Amino acid sequence: MSNNVLRLGIPAGSLQKATIELFGKAGFAILGADRSYLPRIDDEQIEPICLRAQEMSRYVADGVLDTGITGYDWIMENGSDVVDVSELAYSKQTSNPARWVLAVPNESKVKSAKDLAGGIIATELVKVVEKYFAEKDVKVKVEFSWGATEVKARLIDAIFELTETGTSLRANNLRIIDTVITSTTRLIANKHAWEDAFKREKIENIAILLNAAIEARGKVGLKLNIKKDAIESILKILPAEKSPTVSPLANSDYIAIEVIIDEKTERTLVPALKRAGASGIITYPLNKVIH
Repeated sequence: MSNNVLRLGIPAGSLQKATIELFGKAGFAILGADRSYLPRIDDEQIEPICLRAQEMSRYVADGVLDTGITGYDWIMENGSDVVDVSELAYSKQTSNPARWVLAVPNESKVKSAKDLAGGIIATELVKVVEKYFAEKDVKVKVEFSWGATEVKARLIDAIFELTETGTSLRANNLRIIDTVITSTTRLIANKHAWEDAFKREKIENIAILLNAAIEARGKVGLKLNIKKDAIESILKILPAEKSPTVSPLANSDYIAIEVIIDEKTERTLVPALKRAGASGIITYPLNKVIH
């Protein structure tokens, strides 16, 4: 394989759709991932491969992949020696970090991890849980769970499960007694690939573009025209933390203002700007925002 090809791991499963959509916003079209583990991408210098997020860090550490996207939780579970290139604030449901929590049935008498001494814990993150209880000097039996972990809370003493919103845990009448780790999505790289000039630049480019696409979420661009003498009143209406671009127009009595705003403020801000004398107001979606 040519050194000028970057082997990129795309997480298969629950994170796959969100990842492909994010790459699309970043300017990369990934096609066929729903039918093949070897999808296509509109960049001849990248070779994408779909793998489970649980395995991704191992393949990157071993050099099978040059770079890949996975969760911080699986890097910890696998003990993978990789370059943590960038934190990517997105997940399958929200932009919030996911939490691995220790949970028990609502009716359980367990109040803390120490109350689970001698008990059985079910989880996918066996090594992380074993380390957690070892640090607390609490002896438990940790069993690997093959899914549907919430159900097993009725059969054993506790579960160690991933949650973003807590909805599934509450629906199964489970109570969180501790949050053990907080996990975000990460772009990671193989250490040898990181030392290769071509691959490092390619990975850094991907990181910049993905983060720019994340930054653009929930934001819109806003353009408007105003009379010069109205600028102070208009700037008072715009969010205080924003620094607008001000440009002259052909009509010297008017100026144009352009700024990026949160989408949730658009519906109140636009009418206020109109009442303050702004005209030619345009809002538009953003794909990428780079600071």
